[in-house]
Amino acid sequence: MSKVDEKIALYTKAANDLKLGLDDAFIAAVTKGLGSSIHNKDAETVSCSDSNELETVKKNFLIKKLGLEDSKKLDDAIKTVCEKMGTSNRNKYRALFYALLAKEFGKESVYA
Repeated sequence: MSKVDEKIALYTKAANDLKLGLDDAFIAAVTKGLGSSIHNKDAETVSCSDSNELETVKKNFLIKKLGLEDSKKLDDAIKTVCEKMGTSNRNKYRALFYALLAKEFGKESVYA
């Protein structure tokens, strides 16, 4: 099993444990889209308590990658995903975080 496949298996299990309702193939596509960042412990997760990181998620993922307009709706969606993944959950994997955001805005086709 490759390192990427190991990460996909880890994220799929985490999504199932958290009952996030994400498709395994979609998780795999988002994971592959993140490239080598999934192998960096710090970059692999999203810290919902770090406002700078959340701003980066908004600018680099929601606005640049998904092509969304900057609005309060983006901030609200990020907050919702933080809550959905669990405020006490220290392993908010970026692949799952991004998958939930893409699903929230109906942008799964970006990974098709």
